[in-house]
Amino acid sequence: MADATETLNGEVNAETIHDLQSLLSSEGRDFLVRNNGDQVKTADLAGKIIGLYFSASWCGPCRRFTPIFSEVYKELYAQGDFEAVFISGDEDEESFKEYFAKMPWLAIPFSDSTTRDRLNELFDVNGIPHLVILGGNGKVLSDNGVELVREYGVEAFPFSPQKLKEIKEEEEAARRNQSLTTLLVTQTRDFLISNDGNKVLVSEIQGKMVGLYFCFSSHKPCQEFTLKLVEMYNKLKDKGDEFEVVLISLDDDEQSYVEILKSIPFLALPFKDKICEKLARYFELSTIPTLVIIGSDGKTVNSNAAELVEEHGIQAYPFTPEKLEELQEIERKRLESQTLESLLVSGERDFVIGKGGVKVPVSELVGKHILLYFSAHWCPPCRAFLPKLTEVYHEIKAKDPAFELIFISSDRDQGSFDDYFSSMPWLALPFGDERKKFLSRTFKILGIPSLVAIGPTGKTITTEARDLVAVHGSDAYPFTEEHLKVMEAKIEEMAKGWPEKVKHDLHTEHELNLKRQRVYNCDGCGMEGRAWSYYCKECDFDLHPKCALEEEKKEDDERGENKDGHGHEAATNEGWVCDGDVCKKA
Repeated sequence: MADATETLNGEVNAETIHDLQSLLSSEGRDFLVRNNGDQVKTADLAGKIIGLYFSASWCGPCRRFTPIFSEVYKELYAQGDFEAVFISGDEDEESFKEYFAKMPWLAIPFSDSTTRDRLNELFDVNGIPHLVILGGNGKVLSDNGVELVREYGVEAFPFSPQKLKEIKEEEEAARRNQSLTTLLVTQTRDFLISNDGNKVLVSEIQGKMVGLYFCFSSHKPCQEFTLKLVEMYNKLKDKGDEFEVVLISLDDDEQSYVEILKSIPFLALPFKDKICEKLARYFELSTIPTLVIIGSDGKTVNSNAAELVEEHGIQAYPFTPEKLEELQEIERKRLESQTLESLLVSGERDFVIGKGGVKVPVSELVGKHILLYFSAHWCPPCRAFLPKLTEVYHEIKAKDPAFELIFISSDRDQGSFDDYFSSMPWLALPFGDERKKFLSRTFKILGIPSLVAIGPTGKTITTEARDLVAVHGSDAYPFTEEHLKVMEAKIEEMAKGWPEKVKHDLHTEHELNLKRQRVYNCDGCGMEGRAWSYYCKECDFDLHPKCALEEEKKEDDERGENKDGHGHEAATNEGWVCDGDVCKKA
């Protein structure tokens, strides 16, 4: 292909003009096929914009993209200017036929593997799904068709750089002139749907503060947040506040949409309305649930108030910067006054449990160092981390009885909780305890396993105790900043006198460089190490300092040099750390 230049979205715009007949045909074949067996002459595609779709049935992302592309294809095909051709990556004809049966476009026959391989090489297909867009003149308009279809759908047609530039300019203009109308009204629809199925004009909620609620109804966090949002909405309505919510459902099946619509007291966009995906792109949706707050002037007040609603409920209204400052001040004062009781006591729930479900009053834990362990039996990294944490727990307990650990479960059922907790030597919140949600929000737990360290006064020491345990083991206790500074100084002192680089018989290709590491597996002895390793970046090869320097010691002994066991003048054996364990985050 000729030299290429990049367009706005990173696609390649090649100058080569491809002749469709020679590109898609082969010796003895001048046709393409449909999934019913019909043949279509390649010459019939002349002048059309063509999508070359590289895909395979075994590819999960391909199977998810194909229905999206099908919807776009059907609309564009009806206009008469677009066609798509499937270039299969399947390994057998049966899989090809089964997958192709779900596609409304054409395909290179499966039997013509030579042409399929040639196209893969010609368009440098390194991953699938991959969609190359050819203009009517045979030039490549985009080799990033998958992203264009996902983001813009039929709006991107004819997928030219000029069209993409227009879309970008329109989006920028829409941001400058944003209003409730520009956000929610289309050329064919000026209404929303109420929970009883009636149409409500968008103009009826003009001038109100509006929350745009992006939701996927089968997603558990969305289910839980919907209840919170409905509660807040009803309270604001009872107070007479001018606040409305519009559900933007991301559901794929209509039944799920109908069920959630019946359960909410506010409005919604119609099912699978095209503007839903456009709004998700416009607001750069990255997580769900998301609640975008639009002010009475139609401008965005808050790009995602979901967490505020979760934590503060109606107190977060009206979500303005001034209200956020007020809430931050409240949070600051709460943290200053935080105690173990304020974290673990809620109404009559003033206890945790030990073995056999024995209740242990929270009051008995006041004044101790506490670790809150967020974990679950279904989580492989949690199960892998448990033996290390158990070892550390016993070591800390042996040197400080005023220490305890509390398991905060994310298990899905009582049986899983009981089974998992039975392997732990510490305390726990009861399964399904509402305090777990409060603690997860308070410490912003986004993944498990997580460890939060609470000091004797009830103040938070660190939310990163899991990493500290992984790197330092029980030596990290009591996890305070002052103690960790001492630990760091010891680690730095440990390496004094060690050579910056060594050569070793186990890795003759390159020199090994002394490097700070969290936790690693030694490629020499197979044990885990932490703090320091001799490392080869090119080969991702690690050796414990003990293993790396042992060879130097042998050589020195053979030469009779007056050096210590590490091969250094006046070095010491103190500080070797050649064990450890860590579980990488899920």
